[in-house]
Amino acid sequence: MNFSDFFEPINLKQGDLNFNYSPNNFVSAISFYEGQELFDYSIAIIGVGEERGSSFNAGTSLAPNHVRKYLYRLNKLNGSAKIIDFGNLKVGSSLNDTYFALSSIIEELLKLNILPIIIGGSQDLTYANFLAYKNLEQTVNLVSIDSHFNLGEPDEEINSNNFLTKIILHQPNFLFNYSNIGYQTYFVDSTEIDLMGKLFFDVYRLGQVQKNIEDVEPIVRNADIISIDVSAIRQSESPGNANASPNGFYGEQACQISRYAGLSDKLTSIGFYEVNPEFDNNGQTAHLVAQMIWYFIDGVNNRKKDFPVGSRKTYTKYRVNIQNGENELIFYKSDKSERWWMDVPYPSHQKIKYERHLLVPCSYKDYQTACDDEMPDRWWQTFQKLA
Repeated sequence: MNFSDFFEPINLKQGDLNFNYSPNNFVSAISFYEGQELFDYSIAIIGVGEERGSSFNAGTSLAPNHVRKYLYRLNKLNGSAKIIDFGNLKVGSSLNDTYFALSSIIEELLKLNILPIIIGGSQDLTYANFLAYKNLEQTVNLVSIDSHFNLGEPDEEINSNNFLTKIILHQPNFLFNYSNIGYQTYFVDSTEIDLMGKLFFDVYRLGQVQKNIEDVEPIVRNADIISIDVSAIRQSESPGNANASPNGFYGEQACQISRYAGLSDKLTSIGFYEVNPEFDNNGQTAHLVAQMIWYFIDGVNNRKKDFPVGSRKTYTKYRVNIQNGENELIFYKSDKSERWWMDVPYPSHQKIKYERHLLVPCSYKDYQTACDDEMPDRWWQTFQKLA
């Protein structure tokens, strides 16, 4: 693939990016795509100023360089991840053309083991991200940081408020699990919550995860794709969105979630969406997203090569008998990161298709729950999905 045909290159002498950068700035430690070989790179930054699928948040097309303005001025990171910025994707003559171009690019990057960071644009671009894995025939776990579920009617045209329906209903089905982190009940219909339960998807209310933000870590560790809608962050800290809400995550929580995502050896793509410069007072939202990306890359630099990259053979194995010995749960603890996983049995005919999803990230709390003779919810949800 000739990537140059798809992108407008970055010009550091133009607009918001025109700045007297120092050797210590983030921009000084990255490369820009000029047709070079990509084998040495592990992270690619892709701007996608596509907003035709936006629902009540027109203006996101200008977000990629608005975020770069602040990202480039941050201090450079210490780490082994080599980063290349492709520039901004040329939007297609139709929305579907943009989806096709973006999914094709992500597919090629995944084949090269390069992790794309997508700066949108509207959140329906998550659908294009998903299609890249579909093309590779890889079942995926999708995690969304969002105050809504983004569900709609099957026959509606796709937009940023209903794209999840298109992913769920896509045939053949390559979505193994969906998790929402941070939904706000007054934005979500009760029938949607019921539907999530029937599909054995994992949804976590904002108040639930804010009690202990560390509980988010096993959820994002199980993701192949993460999609972040900045309207999930409270308006006082992220005003740059037409649908911003007074409640939501704090900025430091958003950065912590981003770092957890970067630390996950399973995660292979992430997108930051719905930044709207027209509403962004003093660049506050763009600055926060830039810091979230910085923390994400810092997480990537500190990956431990845990499962599924590494082998579980060196992990400490714990067997827990529950319910008077009727069931045995098996837990693993990494010797490198001290993170936990649990084994979930599966029907033999599903082994190949779902093999990557059978060692489920969990927390020490899940192990304690089993020791208290209770079945962890995370284990039960996965088992039901497989059965």
